[in-house]
Amino acid sequence: MPPRAADFPAFSPRFPWRGRDAQTLRNFLIGPRVSPADRGGERLDFEMPDGTGDRLCGDLSRPLRSDGERPLIVLIHGLSGCEESPYMLASARYFLSHGYPVLRLNLRGSVPTQPHCREHYHAGRGEDLAAVLEQLGNRAEAAAGIVPIGFSLGGNMLLGFLARRGADVPIPAAISVSAPIDLAGAAERFLQPRNRFYHAWILRHMKRDALAARDLDPRKARAIQGARTIYEFDDRVVAPGNGFASAQEYYRQCSAARYLAEISVPTLVIHALDDPWIPASAYLDVSWEDNPNLTPLLCERGGHVGFHDAAGTWHNRMAERFIARASSREA
Repeated sequence: MPPRAADFPAFSPRFPWRGRDAQTLRNFLIGPRVSPADRGGERLDFEMPDGTGDRLCGDLSRPLRSDGERPLIVLIHGLSGCEESPYMLASARYFLSHGYPVLRLNLRGSVPTQPHCREHYHAGRGEDLAAVLEQLGNRAEAAAGIVPIGFSLGGNMLLGFLARRGADVPIPAAISVSAPIDLAGAAERFLQPRNRFYHAWILRHMKRDALAARDLDPRKARAIQGARTIYEFDDRVVAPGNGFASAQEYYRQCSAARYLAEISVPTLVIHALDDPWIPASAYLDVSWEDNPNLTPLLCERGGHVGFHDAAGTWHNRMAERFIARASSREA
């Protein structure tokens, strides 16, 4: 059985990153300290087996020192992110310093994959993750297993994948950070006046990434350009492009909350109840005790993919502790 929430120390934000917005924006205001090991790693390509010809890519870095076998950490970015997102670099740096090999994965249609992709990732496209993990399975770095860590939308994708396909891959543990497990609730939250800056920024980057797709149909390009909200973008672009009748059906089918009870992999679920992008009710309404494979760490504070405290980034330390204990190895 995976460790329980009581096994982990509580999160306490540090000055000056006290409020939800300060926690959320800190990585963008002050980027991570980047070590040489974070960059210049081995470039990996992953062919997608769906006949599209699309190809994902990632940066695989190996630790300078390791005191024993460690699973391969696969970092999965969120909406409009990529391998260069500040939280991806910060987490890679942390795990490399603790002896883990790390892959920073770029999802389909993110900036580094755009020259090689016609299609785009979405909140429920777990089959892409399945293909990547299958291709990684034969590598020496994965001899001790693979631990995927999903951030934000990547966390929702990961949780859905774990429910459907998690038993098919040697995954000793998995971690989700700030996942929008109720997609409809998150889309509605973005429309609140307090989030207008966040909404405008994310929508602009969603449009940028979608317009960069190879062989883009002119009709689709007009739909992308004409979307005034994230909801309209999902309703006019994401849903019809992926076989959903509407944004509401897309949200319903791909929200991870409906699949949590089916996850059989030890999974740490980290979330801050003051997340400005995701309603607290998405997590408070879950009957976590129904699935002993899930360990929810629900903090009163922390923002969205924030968790900056006096010792650095709390969610990375909790993830390392969870991985160690889930694999019967003390951190």
